[in-house]
This record gives sequence, C-alpha cells and structure tokens, in this order.
Amino acid sequence: MTTVPTVTNVTSPRPRALVTGASRGIGAAIARALAPTHDVLLGGRDVRSLEAIAHELPGDAGPWVADLADPGALARATTDIDRLDVLVHNAAVTEPGTIADTSLDVWQRVFAVNLFSAAELTRLLLPPLRRGRGHVVLINAGSGLRITSHRGAYAASKYALRAFAETLQAEESPNGVRVTSIHPGPTDTELQRRAAERAGREYRPEQFLRPESVAAVVLNAVRAPADATVSRTVID
Repeated sequence: MTTVPTVTNVTSPRPRALVTGASRGIGAAIARALAPTHDVLLGGRDVRSLEAIAHELPGDAGPWVADLADPGALARATTDIDRLDVLVHNAAVTEPGTIADTSLDVWQRVFAVNLFSAAELTRLLLPPLRRGRGHVVLINAGSGLRITSHRGAYAASKYALRAFAETLQAEESPNGVRVTSIHPGPTDTELQRRAAERAGREYRPEQFLRPESVAAVVLNAVRAPADATVSRTVID
C-alpha cells in the first residue's frame, strides 16, 4: 500500500473539519467554504487534486487519503485524528440501471461507499466528535426522499443514509453531537456530465444547482448557534 502524507494531528487552535469526496465538485466547494474558519482534511484518493486544493486554502489543510470501501483503511486513516469538529460525508457513487439489470456486485459497491463507509467512519470518529461537541453533515440527495426509475441501488442507499442520519441524531444529540442531512437536487458535477454523455443529451450547466450553492447551505448549518440543529434541508 502506498503511503501518502496526510494531515491529521495539527496544533492550530482553529476548528477542524474532514470532508470526504473533496477532490472535486460539491466536496471541493464545501472544503473551500469551510476553510476560512476551519482547518480542513480533504478526503479522497486523487492525491494530486487534493494537494492542489489544499495549497489554495488558508490554515492547515491537507489530503486525507483512504479507500472508503475498505474498513481497514478507514481504521488506519483515523488512528491519529484526536480532535474533530465537523465531519462531512459527501463521497458517493451511482451506477444507473433497472432493478432487473442491476447485479449484486453493483448493489454492494454502491452501498459500500454511500452507506457503509459513512457508518463506519462516523463510528470511528465519534470519540473526538463527542469531545468537541461536533457536527456530522451528510450530503444525501433528492433520491433519498423520492424514487426515480433506473437508479434503484443509488436511491436505496440514500434512503438508508437518511435512516442512518436520523438514528445517529437520536443517539448522539444527548452527547452534544449535531447531525444534518442535506438533500440537493441535480447539481452541476462530473456525475451529471457523464450521465448526459451516456444519454446523448446536450449538457447545460445552467439547468443545475452550482456546487457552491450546496456548500453555502452546509456552511449555514455548521454556523447555526450551538442550541440549534438544522436536521434536514432540501435544496431545489
């Protein structure tokens, strides 16, 4: 396994945030929105992209490299995180297809990243989140609230992620941990561009939410007063 320099224990007095899927799109926009007030760990596997983003951010920012689908990798990557104020679960995958055409391998891949990694990463980081009375933000989707055809595995994983978030909030709010689910509509990301290419459609970015708009909602939830929790936000 290749060892990649990762920022974990830093001495900065600023709050610290970990954002998964931070190498592009919504994750990168969230990292940029948080960086003026937080030191940001940029989660992902594209080390060059993560390092480039870290270089432009203020404070102590750096890559946090782990395969989210590998529980052992998550355990190793979280060992040295002794304090954490914000955990943003943004990484997600989708493989469109009908139920009839979706194999078990696809279901397992989608759930491994979209649900199981969020559950395991949260479990591993609950001790520092509890100490810091931290905040867990889950980037869900419109598919976590309503079903569309040809995206069964993705929608099921997002419905399950919503149930996970609500359970986490019920269990951890007495420990001072806040939990927020963000449900953006279709957003201008590489995922949408690829979908348009597969369907042979012209891609028009102005028809979609901007990643920066989603990031602004995340920042507002994180900035809410300590006695207030933004439990769920839908962005259309």
